[in-house]
Order: sequence, then C-alpha cells, then structure tokens
Amino acid sequence: MKKGSKPYVQMKLSGGRLIPHYRLTWMQDGKRREKFIRLPEDMDSPEFDRAYWAIRSGASPVLAKPAKDTWKDLVTAYRGHTKFTRLAEGTRRSYDRVLNDIVEKNGSKSVSSLTRAHVRALHAKYAATPRKADWMVQVLSLLLNFAAKTLDWKVENVAEGIELHGKQREFEPWPEWMIAKLSEAPAIVSTAAELILGTGQRPNAAILMRHDHFRGEWMEVMDEKTDQRIEVFSPPSLRAHVAAVPKQGAFVLAKNLTEPKGYDTVEKAFRAWRKQLGERAKPYSLHGLRKLAIVRLAEAGCTDAQIQAITNQSPEMVAFYRQRASRKRLSKAAQMLVEQNKPKT
Repeated sequence: MKKGSKPYVQMKLSGGRLIPHYRLTWMQDGKRREKFIRLPEDMDSPEFDRAYWAIRSGASPVLAKPAKDTWKDLVTAYRGHTKFTRLAEGTRRSYDRVLNDIVEKNGSKSVSSLTRAHVRALHAKYAATPRKADWMVQVLSLLLNFAAKTLDWKVENVAEGIELHGKQREFEPWPEWMIAKLSEAPAIVSTAAELILGTGQRPNAAILMRHDHFRGEWMEVMDEKTDQRIEVFSPPSLRAHVAAVPKQGAFVLAKNLTEPKGYDTVEKAFRAWRKQLGERAKPYSLHGLRKLAIVRLAEAGCTDAQIQAITNQSPEMVAFYRQRASRKRLSKAAQMLVEQNKPKT
C-alpha cells in the first residue's frame, strides 16, 4: 500500500489498479480497529475532495451506523416464531406476499421510523385495490404488535385503528360470453381458468396443481383455508385440458422443472387479457371463476353436500350462490310457462 497526498488516504491494489481509500481507525474493546473506504479514483477531481472531506468531517452516508430493529429483523423473527409457523400453508403464503414486499422495499429501515402518516399514505396508494390496501395495513399491524408484545421492542402500533375499506362485494361469477373468450386467451390464462373451474378451489391453490395430482378419474386438491388435501373426482374436460398442456415441469403451470408460475404472474397475464375485452369485463376476477363453478354445480341440481365435497366452500357461501342459481332456473321456468300459455292468435 502506498500513502496518498492527503492524511489517512492510502492506495490499495484492486483489480490490478491502485485505488485511493480512506483509512478509518477507532478503538473497540481495547483493540485498534480499521476500515478502508473506497474513494473516487481521480484524486485531483472535485468528487474526490467532496468524498474525502465528507468522511473526514463525519458527514458521509457511509459512516452511518446500521439501523437497529429493522423490518428485515422483524420479519425474520416473525417467520421463525410459532405465531407464523403454525398458520395454515395458504395463510402463510398470503402473508409472505406482503412480508417479501416489506423486506424488499424497507428491509434496512428501522421499524420505529414508521409513522401513522406513512401507513395512511400506503393505504391510500392502493385504494384502487381495496382488499390489497386493507391487507397490507392489517399485516403491518400484526407485525407491530408482534414487535411490541413478543419481542419487547419499544415501538408503537401506528397501523392500529386505521379505517379500512372493509368487506367488498362478493366476487361476481363470470358470464358465459367471457368463458367463450377463453379460447382466444393466452395459454397461461386459459389453463389457469380451467384449473380453477374444474377444481372449484381458490385461484392460488388451483394454479399450484401438479401433474401428479391427477390420477386417472381422481385428483388431489388443496383447500387453502383449512390447509387440507382432499381427493375429488376430476371432470373429463379438465383431464383433457391438462393432458394437452405441454409438460414443462412438475407443475401444470410450470415456471421451470421444479417450480410453478407464481400467482402474481398469472394474475398479471389475466389482467392484460381482461383489458383487451373492454370495460364490461372489468368487474370480473380470477376468484369469480370459483364462484361460477359453484353456480354451475347448483344449476346442475347438485345438493349442498355435493357442492361442498368438490369446493370445500362454507355452507353460507354455497347457499348464497345456490340462491342465485335457483333464481335463474325459476325465472326461466316461469317465463317459459308464460310463453306456453299465451293466447293463440
């Protein structure tokens, strides 16, 4: 190493070149410590002077101490705790989408730096997707409670009491004209739709179906809410569609040999396709396909027990969509009676 022209500057060999570094020293636990901070290569440039004097004066960002009790620390602690590990697999996956986003964007920031105004701004930012906006605030509140009550961090739950959008209207079953359009949709969208309709499960669970989940006339599905695997009859139309999908990995919707395409990837493709269909398609989501599956079963005359055996839906939800299906069937029967009894002319 060769000393530079300014105090504490030393030249260090890096990549075959001599690069100027600031040699920072301090005492810790009775021992002398040192750290070398890289400086701009041109020692005659204004950039070099600014960087040098910022370090010398203590104003350089590189001297800032790492934040304590960061969001990454909190998320890591939460994921390792039984409060998270004992949750159902589907619930953990739902939490993970928000937790990953928090770590990616704010992992190095101190949890205590979050303010109520920040939470309100975040909630407002995602107002176009009310469920997502509410979910993010709820997960933040859960994490802050965990930090304060389980880890004994000195933080306040600034997300508590934020007014949420609340329960939204139920997902609308897709109309038949939109189902017909699936023949023109990208393969990722049409296959996801067939899986949701054919299994009657939540979109994420259907998207995660593997080829080995289909065994002859039967298939194994995962109910995310109860974290149960159940064996149900596989409709011939779904078996035929899955058999025609080029096998590119273990999963029907494969990212590679061992991983599935993520829900976000499928959702993004669906939104792009839906946009092409125009405004009348806007109210419908992937979740609406599951509701259509229930309506179709009800219209076919299936009992509540039969519908639940396939979809694992709650009795209340089955009753809600059965009522809609019954209304359609009864209205048709009533109108046909009127037609049949019209006076002959």
